[in-house]
Amino acid sequence: MKIGIEAQRLFRPHKHGMDIVALELIRALQIIDKKNEYYIFVKPDEDRACLNATPNFHIIEIPSVNYVVWEQLLLPFYAKKYGLDILHCTSNTAPLLLSIPLILTLHDVIFMEKTTGENTSTNYQKYGNMYRKWLVPKIVKKCKNIITISEVEKANIIQTLGLKNESVTVIHNGVSQRFGKKPSPDVMEKIKINLGLSGDYFLFLGNVEPRKNVKNTVKAFVAFAEQNPTVKLVITGLKSSFIEHILLEINKKDLLNRFVLTGFVDETTLLTLYAEAKVFLYPSLREGFGLPILEAMAFGIPVVTSNISAMPEVAGDAAFMVNPYSVEEITEGITTAYQNNSLRKTKIALGFERPNLFTWQNTATKVLDIYQTFNH
Repeated sequence: MKIGIEAQRLFRPHKHGMDIVALELIRALQIIDKKNEYYIFVKPDEDRACLNATPNFHIIEIPSVNYVVWEQLLLPFYAKKYGLDILHCTSNTAPLLLSIPLILTLHDVIFMEKTTGENTSTNYQKYGNMYRKWLVPKIVKKCKNIITISEVEKANIIQTLGLKNESVTVIHNGVSQRFGKKPSPDVMEKIKINLGLSGDYFLFLGNVEPRKNVKNTVKAFVAFAEQNPTVKLVITGLKSSFIEHILLEINKKDLLNRFVLTGFVDETTLLTLYAEAKVFLYPSLREGFGLPILEAMAFGIPVVTSNISAMPEVAGDAAFMVNPYSVEEITEGITTAYQNNSLRKTKIALGFERPNLFTWQNTATKVLDIYQTFNH
């Protein structure tokens, strides 16, 4: 069988959630399936080293200046050119005009929902959301199978798009085995020196999207920091001006030195930050899955996360659960996770078990089962 997998943004150097999921899925499929022929469609970019071709996995670079042109015009052309039996699109959208069976991974329908709180999305994100809002209701009617990443998201998709229960399959994401393995002590020490890190710190993966709940997280840490004068909060993915603005709003500019703003971090830096953090903060308002919860747990880091959306499904009973809309609850969760040694140890022990339930091999096996239903 000839299977096409759309992974347009796989080679971009700064990968985000859906890109990482596609990459891990393809790598796992390369291990478990030596029989079918795969054609991985990507847009040329800098990080070609992230995926290697194998005898039955062919990497096809399709140049285009425009995401929509690449997906709607060029992808169907190449699907036909290579005589594919099925096409699996991995990142919420797909071509409308396709003459072969289509499988779509619809990670979530957050883009269909009203924004909670202040909209701090970039123009790129706003245009992307407009495209998805227009396209996805049309595409889902053409799909032979829709894969999503949690039971919570399946319910959201069915309700939002009016689909039948049997048309959506839940296949959880996995957590890479790289998480839980520390870089060498020398490398970690160098990274910490470069970031100016000494002493205890918490970790928060930032993002300008309102659902990441940056404002409440910062406010909660400020309340904690005023009672604990040495701990810092490391925030990735955000500029210092973003945090400064929040601190100015609450008249706490003097606490800016308690925040370490790294901007985008590479994988080695991320692994180091996880490995050395005392608490991982993930009080998001809305997630389709929440992979960083498992990444932190693999390192034995206590996790403070939300008691809503997909977070309980991923975290089980291994995290400190809080109401993300309550600054006081987040502060209380942080404080307990840091100071209550017996509860902290219990959560860490439970957390070590969670990643074993979510492996990329499991994910790939279930996806391959779906592919095989088209093998006539």
